[in-house]
Amino acid sequence: QVQLVESGGGLVQPGGSLRLSCVASGSIVRINNMAWYRQAPGRQRDLVAVISSSSSTRYEDSVKGRFTISRDNAKNTVYLQMNSLKAEDTAVYYCNVAALTSRYADINIWGKGTLVTVSS
Repeated sequence: QVQLVESGGGLVQPGGSLRLSCVASGSIVRINNMAWYRQAPGRQRDLVAVISSSSSTRYEDSVKGRFTISRDNAKNTVYLQMNSLKAEDTAVYYCNVAALTSRYADINIWGKGTLVTVSS
């Protein structure tokens, strides 16, 4: 069984920074894309950033230049460095991973989410 555990959320003032982490554990042979999504109250879950196995990245327009996604393949971990945070970044942030398990099954799994609140 593969699990994701997110950490790093919290309360931060506008203009501040946070770093989210997501660790994948379990019977993993290979991790493909790793991504962060977010969902604000009353809104749908949207893609924030994605990083491929070759470390190519893509960002949602509103976070370009402020957020950076990265990964450490040795640790099965994906990070989201968030700088210059704004009130509109307030949301629950979810980690999403596409992986191949030891049973050679392609899976797509979600973390439970970590809350980021940007407020003065």
